[in-house]
Amino acid sequence: MPDADHRIYLLAAVALFAIGFYSLLVQEHLLRRIMALNVMGSGVFLVYIALGAQTPGPLPDPVPHAMVLTGIVVSVCATGLALALADRVQAATGRVELRDDAEAAGSSEATPAAPGALREDPSA
Repeated sequence: MPDADHRIYLLAAVALFAIGFYSLLVQEHLLRRIMALNVMGSGVFLVYIALGAQTPGPLPDPVPHAMVLTGIVVSVCATGLALALADRVQAATGRVELRDDAEAAGSSEATPAAPGALREDPSA
């Protein structure tokens, strides 16, 4: 692969990572933060693919590609776990946004629900 080709992919990867990082810092909604982490991960995967394709010789290095495939599987599992945790936060607090500690300390309206309040009584 010529040098100019992998630079385009590296620039796209940096742009994806920067967009995801910015969204992670700015957004308060949990689903948007989870999606921002996925966008950041896509940027990292693109870096690995671009660097693996610039090896000398006619065939690319298979190790970075195997790492990307493993990373995609881990990313899907981590996204599922994050979505389950976001669902638990929403069920416990009734909110899907994260607030700063200063905002949370100032108001006592968002007290977490009791542990038994999360489950409905099956006999009722």
